[in-house]
This record gives sequence, structure tokens and C-alpha cells, in this order.
Amino acid sequence: MSGSYITALGIIAGICTAVAMLPQLIMTIRERKAEHISILTIITLIIGLALWVCYGILIRDLPIIIANSFSFSVNVVLLFFRLKYGKS
Repeated sequence: MSGSYITALGIIAGICTAVAMLPQLIMTIRERKAEHISILTIITLIIGLALWVCYGILIRDLPIIIANSFSFSVNVVLLFFRLKYGKS
């Protein structure tokens, strides 16, 4: 497989991962309910995404940095609304 196909595969995977939590975030903002969202899951995901960003920086891979930075941001905002709208 040529390098351009591998890069395209990585970019597509990054886009899918980056937008995966957007529907959950949008629903949480609209409904102002978040007690069904696991804080532990979000925190674990945020830590993993932060490590991916660090890894991307270390290997100087812009698609990894961008995709995971976006995902990190979405999940930090989701955590904020979980804490704001959740009952636990």
C-alpha cells in the first residue's frame, strides 16, 4: 500500500474518532441532562487523548495532533456539561 493511501486511512480514522462524541455533546447541551454519562469513562478518554496528542507532538505527526486535540476538546466540554447537568 502506498504512503498516500496509508495517510488517507489515518486521516479518515482521525475524523471518525474526532466527531464520534459530537452527537452526545449536542444532545447533552440540548436536553440539559447528563446523569447517564459516565464520568470515569470521559476522564479515561480525556487522559488517553492527551497522551495521543503528546505522542503526535513527539513524532511530529500533524493529523494525530489535530484529530486528538479536537477530540480532547470535545470531551473536556462534555465533562464540563456532565458535571454541570449531572445529578451525581
